[in-house]
Amino acid sequence: MKKVTIYDVAKEAGVSLATVSRVINGLEIVRDETREKVEDAIEKLGYKPNAIAQGLALQKSTTIALVVPEASFGYTGQIINGLIDVAKIYKYNIMLHTMSEGIVEIKDIVDEIIKSRVDGVIIYNDKLLEREMAELSKYDFPIVIIGNRISDENISSVFVDIENAVYELTLSKVKENKDYRVAVIQDRVNDFTTREMIRGVRKAYDELGIDDTGYVEIPDEYRRSYDYFSDSIKDLPYNFLIANRDSQAIAALNAANENGIRIPEDLEIVCLIDSKYNNMVRPQLSSFAIPSYDLGAVAMRVLTKMLDEEEIDDKEIELSYLFTPRSSTK
Repeated sequence: MKKVTIYDVAKEAGVSLATVSRVINGLEIVRDETREKVEDAIEKLGYKPNAIAQGLALQKSTTIALVVPEASFGYTGQIINGLIDVAKIYKYNIMLHTMSEGIVEIKDIVDEIIKSRVDGVIIYNDKLLEREMAELSKYDFPIVIIGNRISDENISSVFVDIENAVYELTLSKVKENKDYRVAVIQDRVNDFTTREMIRGVRKAYDELGIDDTGYVEIPDEYRRSYDYFSDSIKDLPYNFLIANRDSQAIAALNAANENGIRIPEDLEIVCLIDSKYNNMVRPQLSSFAIPSYDLGAVAMRVLTKMLDEEEIDDKEIELSYLFTPRSSTK
């Protein structure tokens, strides 16, 4: 038999998770009519309060939960630095939660957050899609999403328009040379970002009347991008490749060098995310300067405003990017 949870009680009573917690904890700020609805739901479902429900405290803890996927630590370092610096100014502590590939249900993460008795949540995770966002919006604490453009009553977001960045780059390159073909390299670790990049290429192609997928898919039998490019880079029908991560861009660059393909004369390569390695490889990789530190800093400031019930002019905050040309492009 399925165990009844606090989520089931909230759904049955038609109230928020926090309201159920207030009733369970015997707080007086719940209206009698609402309290009766929650108590009736508890009795009907046979719910027994557990540590998670008891942990949804109402007092201010001055703690913020930060949720990031384990695979993204290399990129999120500057995001975390920006977030922490602003958190110090407003005297908030940061509690880090990590998501691994084995965690599928967002409820698992929310349970941990509730136990932590935090005031708000900041999430960087490009795998959070509409279903997970709908799940998060049920809860009463304020949430700021980094990376996805989304907003709701309790949700704000801070992001960079990756689709537009790739669209503008593709459009400019193909306008320079009508025979040019640009493609995005598949990134299995960052599916959401990959889709945004592909939409950017295809938007440019649609505008130019070009029929092309604009996508380099890496077959399942290849565990590493480098192995795939070693076998196939000579046969790719593209003059310009855009990778999300530096490791994939470097894999394509090395495979090209080893196969006698000149960079950038025969093939141009761009890495979406700028990193220290882009300057270290030869030729140096062109990339987009995305304000990682500012993403974290702005996200934390927005959350403090939500917590203090300050007015927020825009709940979907877009930050700018800058294309940084280096030796891997003409």
